[in-house]
Amino acid sequence: MVNFSPSSMHLHKLTRTSPSFGSAFFLVGHRVLDIRVRNGCLFRKNRRCFGASISCSGVGNDLPSIEQLSDARVIYSVAPSMGHNQESHPESHFRVPAIVNALEEMQLSSKFRGSELIELQHFEPASVDDIASVHERAYVSGLEKVMNQAVEKGLILVEGSGPTYATATTFQESIIAAGAGLALVDSVVAGSKIKSDAPTGFALIRPPGHHAVPQGPMGFCIFGNVAIAARHAQRVHGLKRVFIIDFDVHHGNGTNDAFYNDPDVFFLSFHQDGSYPGTGKFDEVGSGDGEGTTLNLPLPGGSGDTAIRTVFDEVIAPCAQRFKPDIILVSAGYDGHVLDPLANLQYTTGTYYMLASSIKQLARDLCGGRCVFFLEGGYNLKSLSYSVADTFRALLGDRSLASEFDDPNVLYEEPSTKVKQAIQRIKHIHSL
Repeated sequence: MVNFSPSSMHLHKLTRTSPSFGSAFFLVGHRVLDIRVRNGCLFRKNRRCFGASISCSGVGNDLPSIEQLSDARVIYSVAPSMGHNQESHPESHFRVPAIVNALEEMQLSSKFRGSELIELQHFEPASVDDIASVHERAYVSGLEKVMNQAVEKGLILVEGSGPTYATATTFQESIIAAGAGLALVDSVVAGSKIKSDAPTGFALIRPPGHHAVPQGPMGFCIFGNVAIAARHAQRVHGLKRVFIIDFDVHHGNGTNDAFYNDPDVFFLSFHQDGSYPGTGKFDEVGSGDGEGTTLNLPLPGGSGDTAIRTVFDEVIAPCAQRFKPDIILVSAGYDGHVLDPLANLQYTTGTYYMLASSIKQLARDLCGGRCVFFLEGGYNLKSLSYSVADTFRALLGDRSLASEFDDPNVLYEEPSTKVKQAIQRIKHIHSL
């Protein structure tokens, strides 16, 4: 992919339903978010409406107190990027509000759970240096410059294969989303210093990030949120060894590329074989000093709960135990759900509960509980919302309520022989 620059972008005028400038108001649960755009820059006014503001940025990170951290089991941040939206696009501004609403309805928010569940209210956007720890500066500056064109045209395409779009607010909202993840890393690390079992972080953010390559955007993704957080953990907190688990249905090619030569970041992705973007083959294992610290497991279509339990026990856990990470980061994509329209796996809400619970225990065992989840894909709003809610239950130590949503009648027999062959092949390649 060529270096990103304003002149090399695909610029197309597209129809939008929401304004590209002026003011827009969005109801998110009991909260009103006022987004104002002036000259391509984003300004937010967070107005109370029966509850706390959904997010606040640009006013400095306000980390939880020692007392709060000592009680917390989960810390989460919300960056819905309400101005970053294209009509009828699956990666829409309805995704995060749908999750937030579900968490409120299921009493899985700070309002109902008190000190064991903390929402970060104030966090800074990621800096250009933060973004440039993963992405080329030419891309970062180029994207910022084309925001004026987005104001004029209403909406532009910045990469054709996704397609990935940008609006007048995309740059600012993307650095806010990345900053929400960095603030969670800071909070989780702070928590790990006062108790042996740190709270788990979850960044409810968009645009997603795991397809964004160092040179530019790709596959609905603008900046590599989890990759930027990994570099932040290393640079700011001295957490040298970072283990990244990507359970999105699509291969996280951007994260893969960012650390392909790095022996201190282990990237592990299991994804549907043959799905977008066509990368993530068995033999993509890293190169140079990083050879062996990239693991890609393409699973056959139809793989489901049984397959993933085996993948965790026979692949994920042994890899993490051998790598001995200082922190675990998770690209949490919910598009492997059987109801999701963009793929052909058979994960259920219960699958995601199992994954979250198992990953949390792995972090407890290996790195003092230091673990942060980052929202990636998931495009059926109902299965996305219920699955994230059950993830929260797993992280809080509550029992799963997946049976209230999952319908076993929509499932069919998993391709167990092909799954077993894939797992045996990857175990042989990586000497597990």
